[in-house]
Amino acid sequence: MSEIDDYIANVTPTKRRRDAETLLPLMTEVTGEDPELSGSIIGYGSYHYRYASGREGDAPAAGFAPRRAATTIYLMDGIGAHAEELAALGPHTTGAGCLYIKDLAACDLDVLRRIIARSYRTLTSGVFGNRARDSG
Repeated sequence: MSEIDDYIANVTPTKRRRDAETLLPLMTEVTGEDPELSGSIIGYGSYHYRYASGREGDAPAAGFAPRRAATTIYLMDGIGAHAEELAALGPHTTGAGCLYIKDLAACDLDVLRRIIARSYRTLTSGVFGNRARDSG
C-alpha cells in the first residue's frame, strides 16, 4: 500500500474517503501526473508563480485535500476563471482558490474534469503571475 493509499484509507468521514478514492484517479487522468502527498494535500505536477511583489515559488498545479467538513479542490488560477462551468457543477461552495464539495456524488464529474483540466493547463503554461484571489 502506498503512502497516499494509506492516507486515504484513514480519511474520515466515510463520504470524504469515498470522494478521495474518486478524485485520485480522476485527477491523475486529467493531469497525466502521479499524485504526491504533502501534509494533507494530494498534489499533481507543479507550477512556478511570481507575484508583482517579487514573491515566488513552486506549488502543485492541481490538488485536493479530503477535509472533515468538505473536500477541498485547489484551483489556484482563481474561482472566477471557472464561473460558467461551476454553475453546472452541482452543489459546492468556494473560496478565492478553493472549491469545497461536501458530496462528490451530487456533482457532474465531466464538468469537474473540465474545470481541473483548464486550471492545470493555465497554471502549467508558463510562470503564473496572478494570485488566486486576483484572478478570474
